[in-house]
Amino acid sequence: QVRLVESGGGLVQAGESLRLSCVGSGRTFSNFPMGWFRQAPGKAREFVACLNWSGGRTYYAESVKGRFTISRDNAKNTVYLQMNSLKREDTAVYYCAVGRFGSSWPQTSVDDYDGWGQGTQVTVSS
Repeated sequence: QVRLVESGGGLVQAGESLRLSCVGSGRTFSNFPMGWFRQAPGKAREFVACLNWSGGRTYYAESVKGRFTISRDNAKNTVYLQMNSLKREDTAVYYCAVGRFGSSWPQTSVDDYDGWGQGTQVTVSS
């Protein structure tokens, strides 16, 4: 049974930074791509960033490119999302996810993932 637990969310001012963490268990995560998604109230879940099994390849949504950085530490079964220069429109619940075996790069669709965390709230005030 795959289990993903996110942490690191909170309330920050616009322009500040947060780092989200996601710890996984129940699978050898180093073999799979990982991703971050977010969901604002009344909106669909949207892709934020993903990286391949080694972390050597990364891909970002245009809205966060240059501000967010995804990384992983396979020895710790952990994926990170460093978020800088936060904006009000970044306010959402952030979810990490583990990629489905055989999915094609980059994994930008929710259908490319088969395990999800419970989410962590990020609120950016102006």
